[in-house]
Amino acid sequence: MKALILNSGLGSRMGALTSEHPKCMTELNNRETILSRQLSLISDSGINEVIMTTGAFDTVLENYCRNLNFPLKITFVKNELYNITNYIYSIYCAEKYLMDDDIILMHGDLVFENTVFEELVNADCSCMAVSSSLDLPEKDFKAVIEKDKISRVGIEFFNNAVSAQPLYKFLKDDWMIWLDNIVKYCESKDEVKRKYYAENALNEVTEKITLIPYDVGDRLCSEIDTPEDLAIVSDKLKKIENRTVYMCFSTDVIHSAHISIIKKAAKLGKLIVGVLSDEAVVSYKRFPLLPFEERKVMFENINGVYKVVEQKELSYRANLEKYKPDFVVHGDDWRDGFQKMIRDEVKSVLAVYGGTLVEYPYSNDLKYKELENRARAELSMPDLRRSRLKKTMLMKETISAIEVHSGLTGLIAENTMVYQNGGARQFDAMWLSSLCDSTAKGKPDIELVDMSSRFRTIDDIMEVTTKPIIFDGDTGGLTEHFVYTVKTLERMGVSMVIIEDKKGLKKNSLFGTEVQQTQASVSEFCEKIKAGKKAQKTNDFMICARIESLILEKGMGDALERAFAYTQAGADAVMIHSRKSDPSEIFEFVEKFRKEESATPIVVVPTSFNTVTEEEFRERGVNVVIYANQLTRTGFPAMQNAAKMILEHHRAKECDEICMPFKDIIRLIPEEI
Repeated sequence: MKALILNSGLGSRMGALTSEHPKCMTELNNRETILSRQLSLISDSGINEVIMTTGAFDTVLENYCRNLNFPLKITFVKNELYNITNYIYSIYCAEKYLMDDDIILMHGDLVFENTVFEELVNADCSCMAVSSSLDLPEKDFKAVIEKDKISRVGIEFFNNAVSAQPLYKFLKDDWMIWLDNIVKYCESKDEVKRKYYAENALNEVTEKITLIPYDVGDRLCSEIDTPEDLAIVSDKLKKIENRTVYMCFSTDVIHSAHISIIKKAAKLGKLIVGVLSDEAVVSYKRFPLLPFEERKVMFENINGVYKVVEQKELSYRANLEKYKPDFVVHGDDWRDGFQKMIRDEVKSVLAVYGGTLVEYPYSNDLKYKELENRARAELSMPDLRRSRLKKTMLMKETISAIEVHSGLTGLIAENTMVYQNGGARQFDAMWLSSLCDSTAKGKPDIELVDMSSRFRTIDDIMEVTTKPIIFDGDTGGLTEHFVYTVKTLERMGVSMVIIEDKKGLKKNSLFGTEVQQTQASVSEFCEKIKAGKKAQKTNDFMICARIESLILEKGMGDALERAFAYTQAGADAVMIHSRKSDPSEIFEFVEKFRKEESATPIVVVPTSFNTVTEEEFRERGVNVVIYANQLTRTGFPAMQNAAKMILEHHRAKECDEICMPFKDIIRLIPEEI
């Protein structure tokens, strides 16, 4: 594609402003001229070849263009008869440079917005800039529209016409038809035809081409013929430059597609980039490789970004109401799927004050998907995965974990997401329960499944997921064995092990005092915690002490005494448990513990007191909420029900109604591990 700029005119109506240089060199402001603005937009669009016709002041014009230093190949063609011909003859003079290519044609006194030019360049048809929003000019171009095509262009047309500007895109075949007729006009014996508008030649061939009106609406696209025009256009440009544009990013890996859309957005005005907070990113996407402050600095150093601010939530509302940008820019990938709700909210907020949503085609280039896959692969590595639980707890006041016992349940925990109130929610971590792991293997929950087997379950889950793992370590076994367990779990990339302060043959806490259960002494359990902390190699790994005092009905005093002792022994967190559906004793423990210990995380497992929401736990100072067995408890009854249905009906048809399509299950499974 080539650009053709017509600069052969005298510009006499500009008076003294064009006494020493052509009109295209007229300053629009203290930074740019009409021509420098045109060439800048041409260069940014990817066009690298310009044909420029000249007339008076041709040497001045050529020297000026060279000093601009744009990465453009500019061919200058002088119309030696510039003072007695019209621009139709200038095009004729440049004919040999205009063959066999798509053409962008513009007059050299034309000023237009960035988006006008960008959209015209990217059009997939031959088109001309028109405006259905403006009144018909008395003496300037108008385009006659018939059957959605332009049939005639000229100053004399008023019926079925719209305001038009000499900014065209012509596909090669359409252009050659017009160019051939221009040549015929200029080689005619009737020399008067050299003084006609080039559009006179166009009007004779519009039936042979498809020229579509490109409606720019009320956006800037105007010729400058007089000093009054210059003042109007300069004022419009000033207002355009003061527009603000808003974009939101969560990424920590910037690639060429990001840079491309940032450049486009910056052309619309002063670009404000909202960087999602770490908590917002964690809530709907993978864990960020870079923390918020580093991502913020990263965007601050990108050319074209005016300001970088924090967007605390997935919802844009707060920032849009605060900054009231003229434009919000986004890829068109959010028109469907979960982000549609966010898009709808953006549109509703913009509608309140008259803002505009601008959407660009989303890049589905495989190399960008590969970058994301690589980022996820890094997050699955032991060192990064192990540290994520602590980091997530710093980002969010309260995190949630759900029980997993296999690779497939791990994928459910990894990928399940819901969208509420303009935001997203997902689980922050996975709980590898001893009870559920044993149950999945058909074994009783009495520490019968040895650690080697449980480590294999961890491997199965880690191979296909990235979220941090909290491991149910039962009693921890003998102190000497617990040391080995800590070393192994830490090396594998597990983030936390939770051990309960009981000893002897394990009995599930759900039985409470119904079965014989022995609680370890405070000193004995503290020694186990100390040994485990001494064995670990990094600060990322966490040991959580699970207190069974309330389960065994030993009272609040005993529970608190143990909690403070375990913390002093080095426990990174404490877990308080209860069999009661009434959460009052849990709340009492949290309140009393928090009065003396504000930093140590508190973990709860609301299996029995399941009416309490995460928000209520957060308000009271709980840091980790574990849903300890819900996938097992829902999955096995469903499978049992399916088996019964098949037996009862002697076929599988009735069972199909409650079956998830296998293709939906397969979608959970990553293609690459």
